[in-house]
Amino acid sequence: MNDCLFCKIANGEIPSEKVYENGEIVAFKDIAPQAPLHLLIIPKRHISGAQALNDGDAALAGELLLTAKRLAAENGLDDGWRVVTNVGENGGQTVSHLHFHLLGGARLGRFGE
Repeated sequence: MNDCLFCKIANGEIPSEKVYENGEIVAFKDIAPQAPLHLLIIPKRHISGAQALNDGDAALAGELLLTAKRLAAENGLDDGWRVVTNVGENGGQTVSHLHFHLLGGARLGRFGE
């Protein structure tokens, strides 16, 4: 049995506020938003993080980024937005499932500020 939090969200075992879903991807609102709009975009298939992507995942990686672009447009983020993925513990990754944070809706500070 997979104990991955994001796998359980993708499978509907744990409730979330989904904003998008297709056969390979789920996007949902972050429960601790860091910006007025803070969505998480994940593959339904378990991939531990960006470091685990391989050449066969190129289409999926592109689909994840294009989904971020589409959701930014649908949410009126015409003035700018940010996509972030954390890799490994030292990179700030707290859930070992590939995910992209889509942030926007306010002026975002520069990293390190």
